[in-house]
Amino acid sequence: MRKAIFWTSAALLAWAQAGYGVALAALRRGPVASAYPVAPPEDDAALPSVALIVPAHAERDVIAARIANARALDYPRDRLEIVVACDGSTDGTVQAARAAGADVVLDLPRGGKVRAQDAAVARTDAEVVAFSDANALWKPGALRALVAPLADPRVGYVCGRVRFVNPEGGSNQEGVYWHYEMFLRERESALCSVTAGNGAINAVRRAAYVEVDPVMGHDLKLPFTLVRAGWRCVEQPLARATERMVPDVEGEAARKRRMMSHAWAIVLHGGLLDPRGWPPRYLVMMVSHRWLRYFGPFLHLAALATAPRALRRLQLAGIALALVPARVRPLLLARYYVLTQASIALGLADHLRHGTAAGWDPPEGTR
Repeated sequence: MRKAIFWTSAALLAWAQAGYGVALAALRRGPVASAYPVAPPEDDAALPSVALIVPAHAERDVIAARIANARALDYPRDRLEIVVACDGSTDGTVQAARAAGADVVLDLPRGGKVRAQDAAVARTDAEVVAFSDANALWKPGALRALVAPLADPRVGYVCGRVRFVNPEGGSNQEGVYWHYEMFLRERESALCSVTAGNGAINAVRRAAYVEVDPVMGHDLKLPFTLVRAGWRCVEQPLARATERMVPDVEGEAARKRRMMSHAWAIVLHGGLLDPRGWPPRYLVMMVSHRWLRYFGPFLHLAALATAPRALRRLQLAGIALALVPARVRPLLLARYYVLTQASIALGLADHLRHGTAAGWDPPEGTR
């Protein structure tokens, strides 16, 4: 029994962390890969009206730059509405957003990011609602590229590509993770639909938009929910944005712990473990990319508890080595991985002990 538990846990971890990516890379692109438009339309008349929504809480220092970046997008101005949804900001974000030239600035009571997004969607009648973090900056052609896949009536959600930057040269290894994550999403998108998006750059067809529980972020909740409703959710590699990351790996672990409290609400109460309504191919993706990832810490514990003595010592040595405070890339990557796994488990503990609040604060060092 111990051997069975160990090898099963080890195999599931190996599949989730590496085997799934290898399998996606090995699969040839079929006709579905070009089933939705990728090239941005050159004809302005073919472009839908878009409301670019920026939820903001205590974003006075970055909101003007975000609005200036939005106004500079290569998109017809008469088809673009810039909406800043201020979530209980008392630091001057509302005034700064108005002074920077946002078309609509909502001064809302504190209710959390999702409720701020809902309020902004209700305020506009645009055909497409696009979302961006307040500290994200889009490439000039990003919005034109982002809406291109929506020309396919089957597509309800599109996420772009975000590149995380660390101008201070800190120890955070989030950029390495996202490089791999973008590869996985590109392949998932080509084969079926993505299993998650990102808050820096995404868009939803207005007819497909659904309101979700305020503690359940759009990044994880919307794609699988829309797939269940019959929509395709795809990635657009030509829609690009940059966002500043938390400088150090320890700060990143704290950010992930907060995020995972929200993610566990979706896992346990938001339908992520309910396979009904998903195509078989998408179910395999959800199990491989989401289910096994979130239960990864517990698979690690099972593998550690049931490993033969030599392998247990090897695992413990690896954990100890990962915690060595050295700025060497292999050790930093190991520390990032160990702390990320711990953050997933700690996020679950936080959710079970205290629940998850809808509100959020910008992570330190990202503005």
